[in-house]
Amino acid sequence: QVQLVESGGGLVQAGGSLRLSCSASGRTFSIYRMGWLRQAPGNAREFVAAISRSGGSTDYTDSVKGRFTMSRDNARNMALLQMNILKPEDTAVYYCAAELTPRTIAARSSYAYGAWGQGTQVTVSS
Repeated sequence: QVQLVESGGGLVQAGGSLRLSCSASGRTFSIYRMGWLRQAPGNAREFVAAISRSGGSTDYTDSVKGRFTMSRDNARNMALLQMNILKPEDTAVYYCAAELTPRTIAARSSYAYGAWGQGTQVTVSS
């Protein structure tokens, strides 16, 4: 099994920055792609960013392109999400997710992931 723990969320003013961390433990050698997804109150969970196993390829939803950067450190079993120029609409619970079996499912889909963290709250005030 793989366990994921997010940290780094909090309250920030619009225009500010936060860095989310996701620490993986357990059978970390089984982790393929990783992703960040978020869920705002009353909304469905939505894709934010994903990264390939090597870290050489990333994908972002359009609304965060140019503002968010996802990276991973496989030696430390961590994934990071650097969030800059935050906007009130970025307010949500952010979840880290890991793909445990290589699939043809797009990384933008929640179904690609077999392990999830508990989530960390990000609140951006206007």
